[in-house]
Amino acid sequence: MHHSTAPARPGRAAKGPTLAQLRAFAAVAEHLHFRDAAAALGMSQPALSGAVSTLEEILGVTLLERTTRRVLLSPAGERLAPRAKAVLTEVGSLLEEAEAVRAPFTGTVRLGVIPTVAPYLLPTVLRLVRTAYPKLELQVHEEQTASLVEGLLAGRLDLLLLATPLGVPGLTELPLFDEDFVLLTPLDHPLGGREGVPREALREVDLLLLDEGHCLRDQALDVCRDAGRTDRPVTTSAAGLATLVQLVAGGLGVTLLPRTALKVEAGRSSQLLTGTFTDPAPSRRVGLVLRSGAARTHEYEELAAALREALRPLPVRLRES
Repeated sequence: MHHSTAPARPGRAAKGPTLAQLRAFAAVAEHLHFRDAAAALGMSQPALSGAVSTLEEILGVTLLERTTRRVLLSPAGERLAPRAKAVLTEVGSLLEEAEAVRAPFTGTVRLGVIPTVAPYLLPTVLRLVRTAYPKLELQVHEEQTASLVEGLLAGRLDLLLLATPLGVPGLTELPLFDEDFVLLTPLDHPLGGREGVPREALREVDLLLLDEGHCLRDQALDVCRDAGRTDRPVTTSAAGLATLVQLVAGGLGVTLLPRTALKVEAGRSSQLLTGTFTDPAPSRRVGLVLRSGAARTHEYEELAAALREALRPLPVRLRES
């Protein structure tokens, strides 16, 4: 039985699309504007348009619907745009893998850090990278947890330093350490400076917290719920730990502070006392997080091991992976 086939367009059977053509199409699909797409790629509009037109010839389909005012994806373009993006992502991973094999601990690592970790651990991290991995360029981005996770999954970031566990599919966590929380109070507070404060004491205090979105806020609330605190509202919050500490020093209430932050933050005022909790003290875990199967997984594991050793002088309990 004979099946007739439509003749291929010129060049369609002879060659496949180039990466430059796929990049051009992916940029137009993202921006839906030739000028913006060309600017994003650093090329001229005629070159961009020509690359997409050539890709359409090679694939034998119309990808864009061009009008005088705007650019729209055709039905075929809607279907193929995610494929083009996936190909480009895989090519990027291939190049990253090759670079990692060729020269480990070189190139750039985009590190995301949460605000309640960055000021206290970054000096150790930066010192380690500078001395042990001098050819590694570290770019640091301080954001809240949700934004960091989104950036890691989207490929905007390579590695995160934050409180775990996250429990997000597709991400691998490398634990670094556990650290206790301490109770920070004003000088005249009845719990001020006490050792062995029972968690139940948190039921009746005026608690000060960070704003919504900070994982430290959620952790503090979890500790209070474990202590049996239910209906006492939190009426005052702060955007950062430095402000939170000043609110405590001013007598507005008490707060929970990670041990690694204590030296820096409690030193901001002479109007503060710290108390410790009875064992087992409330605590948080901090670790490195990467995409599962990342090209540089072995490097990040080695970095985690080196970082654990570098963090040994801090008031933490190191965790092996």
